[in-house]
Amino acid sequence: EYAEQSARYRELVAGNGLDKQAQRAVRDGLHVDLRWILLHLAEETARHNGHLDILREMLDGTTGG
Repeated sequence: EYAEQSARYRELVAGNGLDKQAQRAVRDGLHVDLRWILLHLAEETARHNGHLDILREMLDGTTGG
């Protein structure tokens, strides 16, 4: 499912410059650009991967890497 969503986002982003403004505001009327959106997606992905790593460490006791 992740691979399918990634492919979908790549299609949506293709052909758009990083300065393209979002059509809808995210909060307080703020219209962000594609650069902000992609950075936010990368941050959220990293955050969730960190959560999964903590759960894995709790299950198997292995830390570090």
